Amino acid sequence: MLRQEGQPAWHALTVRSRHERIAAQSLRSRGLEEFLPLYRSKRAWSDRTKVIDVPLFPGYVFCRFSERERLLAISSPGVTSVVGFGGQDAVVEEQELESVRRMLAAGLAVEPWPYVQAGHAVEVCAGPLSGLRGTVIREKGLWRLIVNVEILQRSVATELERDMVQAIRPYREEFAAAVA
Repeated sequence: MLRQEGQPAWHALTVRSRHERIAAQSLRSRGLEEFLPLYRSKRAWSDRTKVIDVPLFPGYVFCRFSERERLLAISSPGVTSVVGFGGQDAVVEEQELESVRRMLAAGLAVEPWPYVQAGHAVEVCAGPLSGLRGTVIREKGLWRLIVNVEILQRSVATELERDMVQAIRPYREEFAAAVA
């Protein structure tokens, strides 16, 4: 999607390895709206185990800026480039970022997930994620809601109960659309 001239839009910024927090802080200090989604992960070292906050999308920070503010964003410490295609900055859909925000705010276990295209398209009809749309899969006896961030070709997953969702379209139509 191409942005309209002068209108601030969400973009994915690539950042130096392990510099996500530095880039986010720098963008914030420059007066730009940024979003760095983090999730809790258990990490084990030889002498201890610790739960730490880890970027949900390693190597990326989201930032809302207009064409006028682009240089301000791109020149921030840690930022290497704006994700784009064909010489144009790509715009991240606000609905996708809002879905990720809601998943994080719901207090459920959230984790990165391989990008998903085919599956059942569903809408959550109960609980803290009510109204959220995504893809549902079943893995190891658990139901998971997968939300895609198309521009990054990345996904986020959370566990949920099967009765919390309702199908948007029949599976056959969704599968046919994915194959076509």
